[in-house]
Amino acid sequence: MSDVYRPQGPLTLDTVRRQLGALDGLSSQGEVVVDLSGVTEADSSAVALLLAWTRNVAAGGRMLKLVSVPNGLQRLIAVYGLAELLPQAE
Repeated sequence: MSDVYRPQGPLTLDTVRRQLGALDGLSSQGEVVVDLSGVTEADSSAVALLLAWTRNVAAGGRMLKLVSVPNGLQRLIAVYGLAELLPQAE
């Protein structure tokens, strides 16, 4: 069983703080899928947020998968060499 979270709008320095605890209320079983299709803008703060979510989910024994990652965010993940830490679902 997977939980799916769909953030909407920008994930930037101005907005990520409000998103930090967004995955906290999800059930404790299966993987967590973050569907980024609703993200309209992302900067390096979004990468930091995704890393924090990954750590938090892993601490609970779960795995985080990203889907529909916008091209700009994919490029940032690649530039920082984080593709292995921030896995995208096929």
